[in-house]
Amino acid sequence: MSFDTLGLSAELLRAISEQGYTQPTPIQRKAIPLILQGKDVMAGAQTGTGKTAGFTLPLLQRLCENPLAKGRRPVRALVLTPTRELAAQVAASVETYGRHLHLRSAVVFGGVKINPQIDKLRRGVDVLIATPGRLLDHVSQKTVDLSQVEILVLDEADRMLDMGFIHDIRKVLALLPENGARQNLLFSATFSKDIKQLANRLLNNPELIEVAQRNTTAERIDQVVHPVDKRRKRELLSHMIGSRNWRQVLVFTRTKHGANRLAQQLEKDGLSAAAIHGNKSQGARTKALAGFKSGDVRVLVATDIAARGLDINQLPHVVNFELPNVPEDYVHRIGRTGRAGNEGEAVSLVCVDEHKLLADIERLLKKDIPSVVLEGYEPDPGIKAEPIQQGRNTKGGGQKQARGRRSGASAKRPASPSGEKRGPRKAARKAAGPGAKAQPGRRRSARSGERAALLGGGRTD
Repeated sequence: MSFDTLGLSAELLRAISEQGYTQPTPIQRKAIPLILQGKDVMAGAQTGTGKTAGFTLPLLQRLCENPLAKGRRPVRALVLTPTRELAAQVAASVETYGRHLHLRSAVVFGGVKINPQIDKLRRGVDVLIATPGRLLDHVSQKTVDLSQVEILVLDEADRMLDMGFIHDIRKVLALLPENGARQNLLFSATFSKDIKQLANRLLNNPELIEVAQRNTTAERIDQVVHPVDKRRKRELLSHMIGSRNWRQVLVFTRTKHGANRLAQQLEKDGLSAAAIHGNKSQGARTKALAGFKSGDVRVLVATDIAARGLDINQLPHVVNFELPNVPEDYVHRIGRTGRAGNEGEAVSLVCVDEHKLLADIERLLKKDIPSVVLEGYEPDPGIKAEPIQQGRNTKGGGQKQARGRRSGASAKRPASPSGEKRGPRKAARKAAGPGAKAQPGRRRSARSGERAALLGGGRTD
């Protein structure tokens, strides 16, 4: 099957051809015709299989098929993403495939000046890609009107729930036309029970598309675990990069502080390295990613913000310097390699503290990951496991605590990966009014109640 059998316009087919694509991926083959028919869709596929084009192409065509009268352009399609990087990637896709169409698009996210975004919005845009917090900043300044949105896309919705954007999503939904008056698309690499409940509340008789077993990894990714003592991980990583002549390596750590420290240590080892995480300015993140793509930066050290949305052509190597607390994040991390049919390698350096995390990942994948002990880096059997450090100011370990990542956060709340400092507790206090008092010991239950309200009860839009 080729793209010209999917019902796409000549302008879109021209843009696709200019990118060198001839055959749609499975998710594109199934999603594009359904979206063109105006149906609500809940779609999932392995990361790196073309989900973004799967909704971008039909979205652009539907807007062109129903043009508005000449005049100011209202926002007709809204794409919500959890992170700046993913927003930028979607915006690039819209621009690439819409180059031969008379449509305007804009992307708004935190971490950068808001005035240039305001200027672009005032000129009118058809497609708006946004992170939730910055979008609400524009709403509060009355620089964007969402009352005429015809198509809503929630991209990586599971990540938005994990990151605590539930309250922001509810506020955005309240600004849109009624649910039955718009088309709703939910795209994600994985589907948790929470996501399916959310879909049941927001989507109208959606078509469910799953082109691969849920929470699986691409078959072309060669996965391996190297057991090693924690204190020797950095030494082993430098050895592998140097001895195997790896020229482009994406390395994941568990914390922002750990990413900074590892990048500095690799630089001392003579390897060009940069760190990317939520505390970095947007300019620093963009510069680091550009250097990595161009080859000026050999090793990019990242936290999980980079596990979603980074599209690096033919990235050969991904290394889990530390295993993630949430097993699903492993799928997204290693999904940065082995994309678009290419082969890739995913290496995990695992110390004794992480054996439970590894077991959780293998349970999710329903298979064992091959384990290879490298000569000279054999683990010391006398070292006992210690609790996993979840951050600079928190302690704990294991899967059960990880889902509520922010529950143990310090008093000083860091910026979210999308560059927005807005959070569900802060927003809830603001909504309660100036006379409201905090209730000690009730933070977690309040957030759980808010999550339940969106997923299973109360009004959502």
